[in-house]
Amino acid sequence: MPQDSSIDLGRPVAGDVIDLILDDHRRFEDLLRQLRSSDSDREKVLEAFSTLHVAHAEAEEKLVYPQLKKRRAVDADEADHGEHEHAEGHEALLTVMECASTDTQKWADAVEQLSAVVSHHLVEEELTILNPAREDLGPRVLDSLGEEFAAERNRQIDADCGRIENLRRIVTQAKDEGLIDD
Repeated sequence: MPQDSSIDLGRPVAGDVIDLILDDHRRFEDLLRQLRSSDSDREKVLEAFSTLHVAHAEAEEKLVYPQLKKRRAVDADEADHGEHEHAEGHEALLTVMECASTDTQKWADAVEQLSAVVSHHLVEEELTILNPAREDLGPRVLDSLGEEFAAERNRQIDADCGRIENLRRIVTQAKDEGLIDD
């Protein structure tokens, strides 16, 4: 069952891939603020954040990063570093999801770590991956890639990609691949 639609994750179908990615980045920032707020339904926000984080990362790694490397808009090291940071984000997210309660110091510490990891990635990706892509790729390529990104992102959301079992699988695979320390 896909995540509850009461928190809008957006359902783009087309657009410049850079703009679509930046839209998700703003959603991440908003959802992180809500996770930190005791006034929000933290469990529902966490479910939405997890779904968006996994869907976004999977679509970038499957479609965007390979195309940017192929077209030499970014080098392999930058794309690999982006994947490493996605894995760190997944690991920090899993720690939050495994907290028994949303009103403990353990929760607060885990959300603080998640916020730090994700915020660092957003800034770095915008500066070292998205800016060069915008400069080096034409509008047709960015729009075509945007359509593919949106379709994969939406497919992941429809598959309920943010559930904890899937996140555990992703983190285990990242450890096996050496993207994060075991």
